[in-house]
Amino acid sequence: MRDKYKILILLFLFISILLSSAYLFLPAHFQSLDNRVRDFYFKFRGPQKASDDVVIVDIDEKSIKELGQWPWERDKFAQILNNLTASGAGIIGLDIVFSEADKTSPKLLAKKWGIDDKKMPDYDLILSQTIASTPTILGYVFDFNADNANDAPQVPAIFVEKSKKDMEFLPIARGVLTNLKLIQNASYSSGYMNNIPDESGIIRSVPLLIKYQKQLYPSLAFEMYRIATQSTKVVTTYSEVGIENIRVGKQYIPSDRFGRLHVNFRGPFKSYSYISAVDIYNKSFDEKLIEGKFVLIGTSAYGLMDLRSTPMDNVIAGVEVHANMIDNLLNDDMLRKPGWAEVADLTAIMIIAFIVIFIYSRFSLLVLSIVYAISFIGLMYANYYLLFTELVIINSIFPLFSIFLSLVGTLGVNYFFETRQKEIIKGKFASKVSASVMEDILKNAESNAMEGQEKEITVFFSDVRGFTNISESMGDAKRLIRFMNDIMEPMTEIIIDEKGTIDKYIGDAIMAYWNAPLDVENHADRAVRASLRQLHKLKSLNEELREDPEFKNVTKMADDNNIPIVDIGIGLNSGPAIVGEMGSSIRSDYTVIGDTINLGSRLESLCKYYNSRLNISNFTKSQLKGKYIYRYLDLVTVKGKSEPVEIWQIHDFDEEEKEPLFYSSRKELLEELEAYHRAIELYKSQKFAEALDIFKELNALEHKSNLKIYDIYIERCEHYIEMPPENFNGVFVHMTKG
Repeated sequence: MRDKYKILILLFLFISILLSSAYLFLPAHFQSLDNRVRDFYFKFRGPQKASDDVVIVDIDEKSIKELGQWPWERDKFAQILNNLTASGAGIIGLDIVFSEADKTSPKLLAKKWGIDDKKMPDYDLILSQTIASTPTILGYVFDFNADNANDAPQVPAIFVEKSKKDMEFLPIARGVLTNLKLIQNASYSSGYMNNIPDESGIIRSVPLLIKYQKQLYPSLAFEMYRIATQSTKVVTTYSEVGIENIRVGKQYIPSDRFGRLHVNFRGPFKSYSYISAVDIYNKSFDEKLIEGKFVLIGTSAYGLMDLRSTPMDNVIAGVEVHANMIDNLLNDDMLRKPGWAEVADLTAIMIIAFIVIFIYSRFSLLVLSIVYAISFIGLMYANYYLLFTELVIINSIFPLFSIFLSLVGTLGVNYFFETRQKEIIKGKFASKVSASVMEDILKNAESNAMEGQEKEITVFFSDVRGFTNISESMGDAKRLIRFMNDIMEPMTEIIIDEKGTIDKYIGDAIMAYWNAPLDVENHADRAVRASLRQLHKLKSLNEELREDPEFKNVTKMADDNNIPIVDIGIGLNSGPAIVGEMGSSIRSDYTVIGDTINLGSRLESLCKYYNSRLNISNFTKSQLKGKYIYRYLDLVTVKGKSEPVEIWQIHDFDEEEKEPLFYSSRKELLEELEAYHRAIELYKSQKFAEALDIFKELNALEHKSNLKIYDIYIERCEHYIEMPPENFNGVFVHMTKG
């Protein structure tokens, strides 16, 4: 586990450093993906109601068809401005540049043809006079590719930069394309029309200010808003990482550190009220749509090439970008990318990696898949909520990368350690448990089955009787090993079949236990069934060994002593024990330790003393649910223990249709045990003489079920009759192990 956490720490550091480096030093490679995720959020949100205070006068296909090819004669355009002003337009912004003289102006044509032009109308002059007498704000364009020395239009406002050091974060233009001087000088103010798309060709943000010849100039939408709010001062405040905000009047406009306004687009093309320019020219429109409104004049005609892409639509009129900006400024709901966003993005990368690697790694694969899906959706929702409720832009793609890479890395680490853990478990339990139990252990490899813990178990000890004589009569080590293997094989199979775990083989002895590493229902009954099945197996096993010529010496020794070739004694005890992997870093094993195990071993060794084959403690007996034929043996304290323990012998399963093991009559056995237990009660009540009579009667039986127990109690009764005990409690103290 410690090694796993070391790997997870390295994984966390690797992912954090990798993604943070990519975020800081390779932003352009991932910005497009991040923008596309944000575009998805916009489309998922859907259109919102656009402001009724912004109206677009559209030089559309209908207008071009009726008024002629663009550019129109400027007296027509002047008429449109006059009609808008007469209708009460609050402020008019032109997404148009009149950079050249009107070639259709009669005065210009008269000069060209040498005709007296004094009485000829000058369309450019008409337009300039109209602009001067209407609330019209002109548009112009900055050039970022070619240098020129043109002067930019003057703006009737004070622009201040508050910077602690010489830092440049605003876009810097190299040249400017303005309106015809006659027209430009007539205007009250102007704003640049540049809508700068990002590397994917989509407009997501617009610079509020551009620097040209060391002076600051506002965008068309920003200048219209400044004039409408009657603000005369614009202050740009810098922080250590760039522009912090731009203040116009008393309002702070949150830009990003490059002075860009991230537009909260309302919807797709024509989210705002569009009025055809020809309808304005012909005065065939509802003046209430214009009165007191921000009016933008631009074009949606495909031939005029002023079409743009936004997150909400692949094709909209460029003038609608200005409309969205004004709408955002009026409602103060533009998107914000604060200076601390980068710190938040980096923090999110590391926090997400930490959570996925160190917390999610504890989950199973199924739970992890569900949690990952929930986390993925939750992160998407958090970004969506921040974007449209808090209006804050944070990076979307890097936190998602953090989740994905952390998940993949964690799965890889988990797979490696789970595979290694399964191999360890296979190595520990392959020969200890059944295939089905092994499968269950592997399925629960992530649990604490291998870790040290206290569990209620039933421990099993068995021992081959007369093993010393057997080994001496065998005469050959290889033959002895084969003989023991022939015994251990069926006994082991029975234990494993009853869901027991083989702990170890100790010479001619077997140690096993139930209810570890996995829980086993009715583990005490399982242990008893396995023990009785082993005792039943002795008959066929002895027959097989007797027929094997290789073991003829052992067979002769058994026949000479009138004993079976193989006989065993078994001790069972139930209780709490410490189970788990124990040993050193060089060698260890999964085993059990504790007083419960020690008592189980003592019970097995006492089989010789009581002439029994299966001894159990009262702790095991209290947990048994099956039907068995019991014999109470004794109340004793074994060596090393002070608390008395009841010892019981189990003869066999209590089945009416079958005769008990090693006994010819179930009825006679039950009658014998009934008399025996009556004598035991007399013995416990210190009625030793009465008990002695019964024990002697039982000892005189021709077919008795225990050849030694009656002698034991006859001896005790005679002793206590001769020397009556004081404070008799029925406890016998065993000073040796067997």
